[in-house]
Amino acid sequence: MNLTAAIAERDPTQLPSKRDEDWRWTDLRGLIRQVPAASEAVDPRDVGQGPFEHLVDASFVVANGRSAPSLRVEAGGSRTVALRFLSRGDGSHGGEAAIVVAEGGRLTLLETYEGDGGGYLSSAMLHVTLEDGASLERIVLAGDGADGVSVSEADVRLGAHADYGQTVLLSGARRQRIETRVAHPGGGAKLRLDGVYLLADKRHADLTTVVTHQGTDGVTMQMTKGVVRDQARGVFQGRIVVAEGADRTDARMEHHALILSDRAEVDAKPELEIYADDVACSHGNTVGALDEDALFYARQRGIPEDAARALLTEAFIGEVIDRIGHEGAREIVRLWAAERLRA
Repeated sequence: MNLTAAIAERDPTQLPSKRDEDWRWTDLRGLIRQVPAASEAVDPRDVGQGPFEHLVDASFVVANGRSAPSLRVEAGGSRTVALRFLSRGDGSHGGEAAIVVAEGGRLTLLETYEGDGGGYLSSAMLHVTLEDGASLERIVLAGDGADGVSVSEADVRLGAHADYGQTVLLSGARRQRIETRVAHPGGGAKLRLDGVYLLADKRHADLTTVVTHQGTDGVTMQMTKGVVRDQARGVFQGRIVVAEGADRTDARMEHHALILSDRAEVDAKPELEIYADDVACSHGNTVGALDEDALFYARQRGIPEDAARALLTEAFIGEVIDRIGHEGAREIVRLWAAERLRA
């Protein structure tokens, strides 16, 4: 299975399928019988501004996969950068970015996926390296078009005492997947992996994470929440592996989802693989409906049912959004989520 090769060679047999365990709920080979031709070129100067533009000191645009930015924050430096992956039309394309934060550096990465109404097939690959003592907060808004197929993969490598925080928000597409794989060295490094998926109509979103703890004294905190309605489908797959010798690892994973209609679906698979002693690891998973008592309480106080449902769902996902460190980005994310919940 190689999505990049499938796009480059227009070979559907290389697309991931349900035979691949990590892709069994997001089967691309069964969906795409013929890989579209390469997307037409798009001039990045003609695409307008993104939602985070006023917060950043630099902005990079990957339009239909035509550029591959390389970003480096020097030792002790600090930057706030927007990275926009744009998909236009019906073709197929891939984009790639390399990100390095040197020792003691700080980066806020504000990343967006912006698709139009085309039936595109898009692949994005990020290679992220944090050196010793570096920190990065990655905030992702994935707003693909309803007919698009979009896959984003990030390989993250942490140094000792690094601090990596991530919040991903997805609104789904024909197929939409954001996957993050983290090599965690222990050594006092801290990792936060959060996510929210808000799905309606027939949209599909897949949030997949794999964290491998390779050394002692590492921390991972993970919280994901989802809201699905109509005929939408949400997928959460989270795996934390604690390798032999990675003692004193502290790893916690939570996934909670609300299903707001009878035909919506959530598939969740949280996993812990522990090969070390003296660890503190846990995971939790719940899927259910809105609290009818809370809904009744709100309606008794004169709040219309639709407004009450919106308020309760906003409060439900608000716990994740509140964990975003960058204040300006946090408010944009809150508005982005509220618009989709009230649509």
